[in-house]
Amino acid sequence: MAGHPVKIPAPLRPGDRIGVTSPSAGVAGRAVERIDFCIQWLRGRGYDVEVGACMDGSGVTSAPAGERAAELTRMLADPDIACVLPPWGGETAIDLVDLLDWDALTAADPTWVVGFSDIATLLVPLTTRLGWATVHGDNLADTPYAVPEGLVHWLDLAAAEGAVTQRDSGLVADWWWLEDVRATEWKRVGEGAWEVLGGGTVDVTGRLIGGCIETVANLAGTPYGDVRAWAERLDAPTVVYLEACEDDAVEICRNLHGLRLAGWFDHAAAVLVGRTKAPDHDQMTQREAVLDALGRLDLPIVVDLEIGHVPPHLPLVNGALARVVVDGDTREITQHLG
Repeated sequence: MAGHPVKIPAPLRPGDRIGVTSPSAGVAGRAVERIDFCIQWLRGRGYDVEVGACMDGSGVTSAPAGERAAELTRMLADPDIACVLPPWGGETAIDLVDLLDWDALTAADPTWVVGFSDIATLLVPLTTRLGWATVHGDNLADTPYAVPEGLVHWLDLAAAEGAVTQRDSGLVADWWWLEDVRATEWKRVGEGAWEVLGGGTVDVTGRLIGGCIETVANLAGTPYGDVRAWAERLDAPTVVYLEACEDDAVEICRNLHGLRLAGWFDHAAAVLVGRTKAPDHDQMTQREAVLDALGRLDLPIVVDLEIGHVPPHLPLVNGALARVVVDGDTREITQHLG
């Protein structure tokens, strides 16, 4: 990549068009009410929302892979669409990554893509193959939730033109799921704090890349998840962030080793690990899984960040230059956009 190593889309503004499509799981049943509410929430804040055809929730995916890839490509290449926002993740977005029209996307201006969970399967190649900055943050279903003190809403992050600092919120929350389809406040379930494994302090700077372990691990060793090659083209080390959704600790350990062997951490300055509700194994905890796979790297590892399947969500921009500081009462990350 000549010039700047990361292409940051134009700052998102009210009046811009947001495309809603389901590259993975669609929407069915009472969940339709939640997604409709979220669409109206965005429109109420001044955004023009276009809903695509690939939204059906009757199967594992919203449509055949070719149709999902075509709709996603169209939205990403459309200069009138500033952002693409899936309703949520799912299971098998990996089936469309090689069906996207990468030539058309290479010729297009970068578009914001936002989401987490299975959506990380798309965010990683969009960043590593095209150089586009992408947002690992709330999916559409979570976008109306109020942001706790210390964090920043993904809409504000995508609108930023300079440095954005977020701090440990101290909050451990949960979804209301479908108990209240109009919910805009997280369900508080406890408190938590970022922690450096093994103690000590951290002060590192690098370009962000990462996502859900169970999904991005399947990209490792393919042209769609070659983080090592991407990192070699950068102007700084990387800061790799990862989070476990639901696999037990041994499965997570195995996947982390796979990422390590694929070179994901070869140019890393630190690793950030999200808070998780994924189960331990009879003979291994989730934290032990991280140490088993990554402890040998001699890299600082910060755990229990709000970056995954335990809300609230600290949005991170893949490709952004970020400084991470964990020192005493200071637990913050500053991302530079622009």
